[in-house]
Amino acid sequence: MGNENHDQQYSKKLPSYNNPQTHILTQKHKLKFVMLIIFTNLFTIYMFTGPFSFMYRYSSMSSSDSNSILQELNSTKAQLAASHTILSELHQRLNSTNLLVQALLIDLTREQEKHSNRVDENPLIVKLGKDDSTTAAGSLSDELSIALGPHKLPYGYSPKIGSDEIHMTIGEACLRLNEELKQYMTYDIGGECPVDEVLSQGLILKGCEPLPRRRCHPKSPMNYVEPTPLPDSLWTTPPDTSIIWEPYSCKSYQCLVDRKNEPGNSYDCKGCFDLEKEEKIKWIFDDGGLDFGIDQVLATKAPGTIRIGLDIGGGSGTFAARMRERNVTVITSTLNLDGPFNNMVASRGLIPMHISISQRFPFFENTLDIVHSMDVIGNWMPDTMLEFVLYDIYRVLRPGGLFWLDHFFCFGSQLNKTYVPMLDRVGFNKLRWHVGMKLDPKVRKDVWLISALMEKPMI
Repeated sequence: MGNENHDQQYSKKLPSYNNPQTHILTQKHKLKFVMLIIFTNLFTIYMFTGPFSFMYRYSSMSSSDSNSILQELNSTKAQLAASHTILSELHQRLNSTNLLVQALLIDLTREQEKHSNRVDENPLIVKLGKDDSTTAAGSLSDELSIALGPHKLPYGYSPKIGSDEIHMTIGEACLRLNEELKQYMTYDIGGECPVDEVLSQGLILKGCEPLPRRRCHPKSPMNYVEPTPLPDSLWTTPPDTSIIWEPYSCKSYQCLVDRKNEPGNSYDCKGCFDLEKEEKIKWIFDDGGLDFGIDQVLATKAPGTIRIGLDIGGGSGTFAARMRERNVTVITSTLNLDGPFNNMVASRGLIPMHISISQRFPFFENTLDIVHSMDVIGNWMPDTMLEFVLYDIYRVLRPGGLFWLDHFFCFGSQLNKTYVPMLDRVGFNKLRWHVGMKLDPKVRKDVWLISALMEKPMI
């Protein structure tokens, strides 16, 4: 009992840790005390190491230490002065660079203004493709933009063409012939095309070849009748109802036939439509001179090996007709120069191709057996253009294929100086070669003609 009383009295003198409030207060007092100690230590460290630390260091420094610090300060001042000098130079350079950039921006702005003025002056500047570049491509009409494309392939990327879109072809010169191309592409979609053969052929002759496609129907001849069957069609003048005569000065085939009797040379191939006389005797006889015969030419190759070919500027298709009689298929390239030459060729049951001499021949290399040209290839062509044509003929001929240069027109001064060396450069082998003066009293005496049969080498 005595011990219990003593314990109870002693417990009254001690704090009661079983009381939560008393415990919390005790913990707060301890935390404040710890924080005070930490703050005091941090302040002491700051005073001896912070900005005011020099007060304590300098109080114990000697004079030698002061001199060392002074030297360091002087060195720092010198470095600062040098830095200011460098900064001044950099500032000057920056000003010069700014002036240069301003000048370049002014020049760029002027060029953009010039380009904008050209676009404003030329209503035929349109955007093509997916980029933001502009191209002079013809009319601003939706029809021309649609015609040119590009057109997305419906099934996406095609490995065969290496793209996911297809582009329509159009001659580069079309992009420069603003008003003509705009007029050509103006029509009612799904309606009747304008009768504008003169316009379209004028575009071709100016280099706009091929023309863009159109979504309209060409006018059909009234009272059209079925053509004459082969082989009679080869030498039969077609009916007048097979032609739209509006673009031509003649309005009938008889008028075209009669043109051969008119004086002058204002018409292209004046006798081409006279199938009963002048055309009937062409390439039948071989005189051993300028006039080669078809049979003699074909005889230079094994029978049946001359099968397909091209007649450049073949008029109404008589050369192709002669070859057709010998089971040789010849395509005739020709234009409708004030006459329905393409229609005439087709009516005879032959194949016309409406292209000019300027266009790359639409044949793959090493494919044709024979290429013929009479009166079309001559000295009226610029020398460089002619050489490109000769190399293109070489390209489409197969090895061993024949090039028949028929009545090539030139002056005597050009013969050995220009054209013989040019043909030698192209690389044909000469099978037949004949040069003769043009026997026409109306032309000057130094006009010469070349008829040559040449072969692409078998390499």
